[in-house]
Amino acid sequence: MKVILKDNIKGVGKKNEVINASDGYARNFLFPKNLAVEATPENMQKLNSQNQAKQYKKDLEKEQAHQIAKKLENITVQIKVQAGENGKIFGSVSSKEISENLEKQYKITIDKKKIEIKEPIKVLGERTVEARLFEGVIGKIKINVVT
Repeated sequence: MKVILKDNIKGVGKKNEVINASDGYARNFLFPKNLAVEATPENMQKLNSQNQAKQYKKDLEKEQAHQIAKKLENITVQIKVQAGENGKIFGSVSSKEISENLEKQYKITIDKKKIEIKEPIKVLGERTVEARLFEGVIGKIKINVVT
């Protein structure tokens, strides 16, 4: 019997997956515990429409990420810090500071967890850091650290 799983079941399958289950297992375990529904044409249609909606939303988010990446190419974020002699910064510039300054200066919101700083920024000057905006979409943020 073909069934559509409503939840992840270890050793059986993942949520919204269509599987072949024995009649007894489906009727005596999956259906009573509300873990699956029978794969009728009506239920299959619901599943397909849900999958299409998820794919549409994912495509929309990817397009927005591409637009943000294009905006980031043309801007430079100014970050003011306190520095000592020889242009050394007290501490370092964090991804949180980059995210906050990007929001204040250009109204672009990027989560601090998505900003990758390969080496700590501890001196004045310009740098480029990457932001992972979406799967396969990486934006480059130019940063100018000034006093």
